[in-house]
Amino acid sequence: MSRQGFSIIGKALPKIDAMAKCTGETRYADDLHFSRMVYAKLLRSPHPHALIRAIRTERALSLEGVYAVITGRDLPVRYGISPATEDEEALASEKVRFVGDPVAGVAAASETVAEKALGLIDVDYEPLRPVLSVEEALVAEGELRIHSWNRRANIQKAVSFEFGDVEQGFEQADHIFDETFFYEGNTHLPMEQYCAVAFYGPDGKLTLWSSTQTPHYLHRALSKVLGLPMSRIRVIATPVGGGFGGKSEPFSHEICVAKLSMITGRPVKITLTREECFYVHRGRHPVKMRIKTGVKSDGTLQAMHFQSFLDGGGYSSYGLATVYYTGALQTVVYKLPGYKFEGVRVFTNKPPCGPKRGHGTPQPRFAVEVHLDAIAEKLGMDPIELRLKQLVEPNTVTVNGLRITTTGLRECIERLAAKAEWKKKFRQLPYGQGIGFASSAYISGAGLPIYWNDMPHSGVQIKLDRGGGITAFCGSIDIGQGSDSILAYVVAEEFGVDPADVRVVTADTDLTPVDLGSYSSRVTVMTGNAAIQACRKLKDTLLRAAADALEIPADDLEFAEGKVRCRSFRDRAISFVECVQKAEAKFGTLGAMGSYRPPKHPANYRGSGVGPTPAYSYSASIVELRCDADSAEVKVDKVWIAHDCGRAFNPLLVEGQVEGSVYMALGEALMEEQVFRKSGLHKLPSMLDYKSPTALEMPEVETILVETNDPEGPFGAKEAGQGPLLPVIPAVTNALYDAIGVRIHEIPITPDKVLRALEGRLKPVSVPSFEFPPPIRWQPGEGVEVQQKS
Repeated sequence: MSRQGFSIIGKALPKIDAMAKCTGETRYADDLHFSRMVYAKLLRSPHPHALIRAIRTERALSLEGVYAVITGRDLPVRYGISPATEDEEALASEKVRFVGDPVAGVAAASETVAEKALGLIDVDYEPLRPVLSVEEALVAEGELRIHSWNRRANIQKAVSFEFGDVEQGFEQADHIFDETFFYEGNTHLPMEQYCAVAFYGPDGKLTLWSSTQTPHYLHRALSKVLGLPMSRIRVIATPVGGGFGGKSEPFSHEICVAKLSMITGRPVKITLTREECFYVHRGRHPVKMRIKTGVKSDGTLQAMHFQSFLDGGGYSSYGLATVYYTGALQTVVYKLPGYKFEGVRVFTNKPPCGPKRGHGTPQPRFAVEVHLDAIAEKLGMDPIELRLKQLVEPNTVTVNGLRITTTGLRECIERLAAKAEWKKKFRQLPYGQGIGFASSAYISGAGLPIYWNDMPHSGVQIKLDRGGGITAFCGSIDIGQGSDSILAYVVAEEFGVDPADVRVVTADTDLTPVDLGSYSSRVTVMTGNAAIQACRKLKDTLLRAAADALEIPADDLEFAEGKVRCRSFRDRAISFVECVQKAEAKFGTLGAMGSYRPPKHPANYRGSGVGPTPAYSYSASIVELRCDADSAEVKVDKVWIAHDCGRAFNPLLVEGQVEGSVYMALGEALMEEQVFRKSGLHKLPSMLDYKSPTALEMPEVETILVETNDPEGPFGAKEAGQGPLLPVIPAVTNALYDAIGVRIHEIPITPDKVLRALEGRLKPVSVPSFEFPPPIRWQPGEGVEVQQKS
């Protein structure tokens, strides 16, 4: 047994798919090939905003090698990831809303023929003036309305909440600080491009293989748009070569290849080009923010008023949730007696934005942490001391009704500060060198499903065969984060066997129980808990068989080292294989199901569904950097990152996730941005032009794992895949201030902004003037019950 009585949990083991990926055996969607397969391409709009007057496909259909051409008339049913905002068409029929909006699809003998056929499709557009900023969107009317279903201008959603006595908090404050910030949008940039293969067989059943993070939601969308029963559709999520949130909803190319296969009776494949990926991506929202905070002279927070203005692009995507996420989690890091949040998401004629690692939370975390650093400076306080005095406590409920279970943030900060020699370096380094700090929290899965229901969020089925093999079936998909390995580790730990003896079958809607998908850092907690439940049902059966065979009470038996053995006399044992055989002989074929749904959240106001989670992870980061005052180039020398992961299933994998988050955060902080020309065209739609860090820009990273053994997590685990990104970006910003004495309130921090800041020419971020709806008011204690899990 390893530490704390575990045999598998806590060990640094290779991922179960590591060798297949290292040797090139893993088959991604674009590796799939079937006999008689044809290839699809989509014709995309060159205009950001235009009416479609006519589409003529005759010339394309007459081209040799073309098997089918489809338009919006073939797929008229609207869809979307959220049932409340289904505003997308697989192919636009009347109007295009961004450059890249698809209008027609072709299936042909080769990609070359399909590409040629696209040039033979004639589309008559009536261009409309595009709306390309939040400010324009808030006042646009008439033909500048991008959608007609929403009530006001180009506003998708505007929300307002007030928790605690905000007015009293500001009145009691000794100081009030008011600042504005801007966080530019960016993309996920996965190595693997979007790809899907569909085959509609002679039996009238459709199979779709796709690089998707959410096979269950894709399954539902295909049924809705194609008019097929879900029982006749099979979705298989292929191994995903990078997702980061960008593949977590149904996409038009997936629906189009399915329709084209239904028409042709052939397998149809589509692989998007890299340029297409920049338009399809559903990346990070550009967000403007305003923060007003009241504090006592000793730095104690009294009240905060936070506003966010989100540029959502052409469609809703996950935007309904995103606008809430920009405000919901401010309260789970530091105690806030009074908190007001106002947020609005608008439509613009740019590619739709959606979830990217940390969905909706990196933008406000950047603003809040830089804001707190400035407050500490003005109050003459150490920024770490200001934060330490008001961290949230475990087993409490926040002012907006979010339930905190465990928090290791204090330990994260204290260990981090010691490692980085914070006291020795802060405000002590030479000009041009600086050190900065920030902290954060993130969810371990959303508390509610996207379409509300009372069903489990995750299910796991375990099958034992008489040779001792164990198969775990689950609908979750491994997107590189190691969820297949987590499933194998849980099962191996429960049965006392080697993970190599566990076969994992995932993400096949015909074979596996439903799991809602790999998003919101939900899989470890939800799939892990479901797997434990399934295993323990089977363990009861196995122990009864072993107890009879060994003539030992079942409560004195344990699973360990590939055996079922007596706890008191370990030499009295039978092998796991023999135990399975005896149990099958006694009870029949062995299998069990487990499922998981998160605990109910305590708050009951409208809008309280975004923010709750089984458990919050916590992170803190210190960044040391240097900035050349002449070139304004910023070079990060070292990043210290501490993360409260509950319990590290596999420290090696957790560290990999943490360091991957650091890499992505540095890219967002210093160089990555999705920017568009006035024509709506992307300025940088290639990996050559879109700047992202390489190995040369990656600094040394020192990772500290803090374990808090959360009662809601499987074996105490919490998330590790997204939360560590959040504190790094503001830590970079705060370190830059320490280095050169100027604060930059915009992300990314590019050399031109640094130079303008040094010269006093960097203008403050402007936020729109907007009348938010009257706030929903909620006081702590209304419908709240804090329950501690035993």
